[in-house]
This record gives sequence, structure tokens and C-alpha cells, in this order.
Amino acid sequence: MGSELSPASPSEDSSTPSEPESALETARLQLHRAADHLDIDPNIVERLNHPRNVHEVTVPIERDDGTVEVFTGYRAQHDSVRGPYKGGLRYHPDVTRDECVGLGIWMTWKCAVMDLPFGGAKGGIAVNPKTLSRDEKERLTRRFAQELRKVIGPNLDIPAPDMGTDPQTMAWLMDAYSMQEGETIPGVVTGKPPIVGGSKGREDAPGRSVAIITQLVCEYYDQPLSETTVAVQGYGSVGANAARLLDEQGATVVAISDVNGAM
Repeated sequence: MGSELSPASPSEDSSTPSEPESALETARLQLHRAADHLDIDPNIVERLNHPRNVHEVTVPIERDDGTVEVFTGYRAQHDSVRGPYKGGLRYHPDVTRDECVGLGIWMTWKCAVMDLPFGGAKGGIAVNPKTLSRDEKERLTRRFAQELRKVIGPNLDIPAPDMGTDPQTMAWLMDAYSMQEGETIPGVVTGKPPIVGGSKGREDAPGRSVAIITQLVCEYYDQPLSETTVAVQGYGSVGANAARLLDEQGATVVAISDVNGAM
């Protein structure tokens, strides 16, 4: 079932410059710092150090050339006190069990800070989506939905797009889950295309949030946005939309970069 989770209370000097903290280590350090500041009951902190469930599944698919390849998928469910688990599904070769747990912890905090009736979760498959054809990605997603069928649902755990996935991925997942349930269940995922029940503006929302926060920070520091320069690291849907919106609001975008290079 994969490697064990990292120690619950990592020391601040447990990493080196060449070995940055994992998402799980960072999330736990943040939890302990916040708990010390807010004087949280140590028993509650210890509970929040750990996920309720971590599901690890085998996801075999047939490649276009007829060969079968097996991938590993995860769904980490951190806390559901406030409501169903909520969080993205990512397709990336570096997806690990610990990463999903750490990101799931952050989803719990994000939903709580915004007073949303959800808990935190995160999942994904250790795969490079750029090596998959459209048909292979669809087969992978549908098989993943089949493996997760018993642990996701509108009142249990609601996935969403993340790195390497998109509205089409969510549409495939929704369709596969609905076929297994015998009825259409659009609420099993968010971030799907509007034509199948998704919300308009969802794809732009993360980048728009970055632009809004940037504008508010500038206002707080009495820095006119029109006199502000912006550099964007990561030029996917989030970074690209943030850069576009900040440019429209008067900021000057001076640099952008992604995995292929920078300018």
C-alpha cells in the first residue's frame, strides 16, 4: 500500500536546500505553528495531523498500441467535520501518497477559512498526461472513477480539476460514475463543462482570484496597480488568466515562465 506517511511533527531543520519540504511536512509545520499561536488543544492538533482515509488504487489501461500499462492512483481524505470531502485530482508523474495528504490538509483549511460546508481532500494519478493520447486519458479517467466509486459521491467526496486535468476530465469521471450508479449524477464532481451542469466562469476563477488578491494587496500598501510590475511563474490556466486580468486592470506584466522556458 505504498510508503508510510512522514513523521507527524517534522523538525524545522529536517530538510536541506537540495531537499525542499514536502507538501505534507509543510502543512504539518503550519498546523503546529498556528496551533501554538491560537492555543489549540494538543489532542485536536494530533488528530488533524493525520488524514481519515488514504485510498491507493491500481489503474490499468490499454494503450493505443495494445499494450497494458498500470498506474497508481490516490485519494487522500483529510477531514469531513464541516461537510463532504472536496479537492482536486491531478495527473502528474510526481504525484505521491504524502503529497495528496498534504494538499488535502490545505483543502481543509481553505474550505474552513472561507466558511464553506466542505472538508479537505486531494488525489491523483502518478502519470505524465503529456504522454497520453486523448483516448488513453479518457480510459485512464474512467478506470480511476471505477476504482474510486465507493469512496466518492455528492455527499461523500467531490473531486475537481487540478494540475494535468481539466473540465473534460471531470466530464469523463462524472459519466463513468453515473453509468455505474445507473443515473446521471452531476454533483459527483465540480469543474465540469457547463453543457453537462458545470458552472460558467469556473475555469477562469483561480486566476481571477489571484488578480483580485493582488489588487487588494496593492491597495493595502497604497501601491497603484498601474505602477506595479508583475512576473508570473507557471502559465497554465491559473497563471495565464491572472496575467491577462492584471494586464487589463493596468498592471505591467514583465515576465512569464512555464516548464518550457521564460520570457
